[in-house]
Amino acid sequence: MTIEHVPVGGGSTKDLIAQARARQDALASVDALMAQATGTAHDVDDTIELTVDARGKLLRLWLAPAAANWGPDRLGSLLVEVAQVAMREAVQASYNMVALRLGEDMTYLIEQLSGMPAPARDPQADTGITVEEFQRRREERLRETERRTSGATPRSRAGGPADDAGEDDDLDSFDPATLRSDR
Repeated sequence: MTIEHVPVGGGSTKDLIAQARARQDALASVDALMAQATGTAHDVDDTIELTVDARGKLLRLWLAPAAANWGPDRLGSLLVEVAQVAMREAVQASYNMVALRLGEDMTYLIEQLSGMPAPARDPQADTGITVEEFQRRREERLRETERRTSGATPRSRAGGPADDAGEDDDLDSFDPATLRSDR
């Protein structure tokens, strides 16, 4: 029996240990990131607005005086609907933060392990953009964050240095409201 030695990418053993510890620290911060993410939603008539965190904890509830006219059954139903929209927004915001911290692959793994995929990946959800467009935008944000933290020179889409005139970067025109589930 022959054992083949296959080098593990990433450098020395010390480098690999440092990378593993960094990942462990980042994973430990996922819970804190999810606690920071919030989502806010309102009904069409602007009689209810509420904010929740990614775990569904109600952080803020505002009711217009006209909300009393809905009656208990309709008001209760409306509160649940608005809370669900806010929750989807908070969950998506939390996954966006996690992806910027841990990368897309780890975020997708967390989605799979939690059993709660990112709302933008749900083909049934009306998020205003396709899953592919969401993925493209997230990857651009990740690349931009890496570029900023590494101090690298921006590259144009063609692969050359960005010109001084300033190429229109999708990050500058990205509207987070397009990810809202209530649109």
